[in-house]
Amino acid sequence: MEETPLIPPVKTGYIPEDPQSLPQTGVPSFDVRTDLAVEETDGRRQTSSMSGVTISEHTEKDAPIHVTRVVIENEIGAVALHKPVGTYITLEARRMTENSGSCHREISRCLARQLRVLLNTLKIQETPTILAVGLGNDDVTPDALGPMVLDNLFINRHLRTGNFKIPAIQDDAACVCGIVPGVMAQTGMETAEIIQALVRQIKPDLILAIDALAARSVTRLGTTIQISDTGIHPGSGVGNHRHALTRQSLGIPVIAIGVPTVVGAAAIVTDTLDTLIEVLRRETDTEDFASVLSSMSTEERYALVRELLEPRFGPMFVTPKDVDETVKRLSYTISEGINIAFFGEQADEAG
Repeated sequence: MEETPLIPPVKTGYIPEDPQSLPQTGVPSFDVRTDLAVEETDGRRQTSSMSGVTISEHTEKDAPIHVTRVVIENEIGAVALHKPVGTYITLEARRMTENSGSCHREISRCLARQLRVLLNTLKIQETPTILAVGLGNDDVTPDALGPMVLDNLFINRHLRTGNFKIPAIQDDAACVCGIVPGVMAQTGMETAEIIQALVRQIKPDLILAIDALAARSVTRLGTTIQISDTGIHPGSGVGNHRHALTRQSLGIPVIAIGVPTVVGAAAIVTDTLDTLIEVLRRETDTEDFASVLSSMSTEERYALVRELLEPRFGPMFVTPKDVDETVKRLSYTISEGINIAFFGEQADEAG
């Protein structure tokens, strides 16, 4: 009788339509789960060229914000990076963790500029109707980013149907409405079902989905914002796969904005093993043991860690102890960036 493996392969959130038709890219069956496209490119930029993937990066002139643009051009690139074809823009700044108004103001402006780039790429009209969706569970702090962003977003669709007038907001500004659909345990409905019904009724030009993400590296928790035009798979970061919110499923473009707030415990232990190997190499008594560990690939070490941890403790995800402050601060930063992108600097004056 064939033995059942202890740990199933990690789902990546992307499955090509016909995997057999694509060339083998050497993608391991075990992969450290991440929602960030930029993490999938780490370690590969200098070692080899990735077919079907274009990467460009720069640092903002006026602020220490590193911007990386990853464009997955075809199915070969999609399989290599475990992500759908599309554009992924990542903003990284160590100062995101600081409680500095001026710093976060610059991050908001940078986010607004990059968001406008995607809007132009998608050829969204100048005065679009936007449906903003705050994904997540506001009762669970690491998952409350989406609902908290919606709390600070400038919503004006209802003003278009009444006799209200806000001088600071131009008549030709975007029309924004929003919803926090909750999670299936709260509503008994798939988020995609709720959004599909709203799309039919409101007929927006664009869905803007905001959600918390999962990272591979602890250093990116609360210091990274990702924007993509490929939509989003709610809950996929922690293995809770729900129906996707994409252009294919909704019939209109979907821009996703997210911040990593959790990292898998197995990924942390795997990173720790890398440090442990360097320490063991320094001592002659443990040098042989270090050689054995270093001979294993990163994927093999990760698989080993999962086989040791998960049967006893289950799949665990770790979040920083100050995650409540981080989510609150970054939710305002993101909402301010969205407001600037759609309404300009006058959005702050209005509200």
